[in-house]
Amino acid sequence: MRYPEFLKDHETIGFLAPSLGAATEPYYSAFMNAKKIFSEKGFGIHCGPNVTRQDGIGISASPAECGQELTEMYCSKENQALISVGGGELMCEILDHADFERIKKAPPKWYMGYSDNTNFTFLLPTLCDTAALYGPCAGTFGMEPWHESVADAFSLLQGQNLTVHGYDFWEEEKLRDESSPLAPYNPTVPTVLKFANWTKNPLSGRFIGGCVDCLINLVGTNYDRVSDFTERYADEGIIWFLESCDLTVFQIRRAMWQMKHAGWFRHAKAFIIGRPLHFGEELFGLDQYRAVLDIIGDLEVPVILDADLGHLPPMMPMISGGYGTLEAYGENNIQIRFDVQR
Repeated sequence: MRYPEFLKDHETIGFLAPSLGAATEPYYSAFMNAKKIFSEKGFGIHCGPNVTRQDGIGISASPAECGQELTEMYCSKENQALISVGGGELMCEILDHADFERIKKAPPKWYMGYSDNTNFTFLLPTLCDTAALYGPCAGTFGMEPWHESVADAFSLLQGQNLTVHGYDFWEEEKLRDESSPLAPYNPTVPTVLKFANWTKNPLSGRFIGGCVDCLINLVGTNYDRVSDFTERYADEGIIWFLESCDLTVFQIRRAMWQMKHAGWFRHAKAFIIGRPLHFGEELFGLDQYRAVLDIIGDLEVPVILDADLGHLPPMMPMISGGYGTLEAYGENNIQIRFDVQR
């Protein structure tokens, strides 16, 4: 696995929009304030051509323009790390226009984003054997003040702390909207983790995952090299981190079934399942727990559910493709210590 150099003080952060751009409120003001905050911290700013555009369908510009921006910004010497300005809906369509061979040959750099950015944070390790960061998009860094999880994500980007952990409360109702674009998280609900088959603590393995809404679209395509990836790291075992956005409990269950039958979970060692955006939904007796456990329960590996991952913040930043050690402590918290030497 190729690990990029961590972002150093006074280096330049690149911003790009392979999914939606920061073109409307509250995203525009949040992104502008994030740039201001980073500048005040002494970092240079390098923006791609699409960061404030809204000319595409579900993405900032045309798939060709977004794919070109992604390739050029990743291979550019003008920035030392990249943060996507936002998630979206159709980043999968830009993949045919990204030059993965050129990206694979370029010096590795950290790319941070989540949700629709799974289309790159997942493919960097599985196609290019290069680690990425599954963490906040740029506008999140515009909140005032930063939540602990936001500071943790930036600390991970700088390599100052390679141990991430869960948080005591999560946000059910957000404060940020068009009239309050810089509002911080509103974590009011106590975190309650659920454990299944948790018999070994701690356990180590290779972490991979992202947003299931995006992952399921990659199954069986020419971008699906998951079997090669999991075989490459079979001796270490794969620890999957998964979360969902728009999927109902039935769609989550179908997605888990499809990934399992595509062979993705063949060397699974454990699963960390984030709170789904449809938290608490129950349809015809199916809830978010059975949607997952009924499908992967026969694998008889540890599963942690309702973790701090995904679309109901705060979220733990994760090194996608990274090796690490997962440990549960107390009743409702976990931590992961990443090892970028292997």
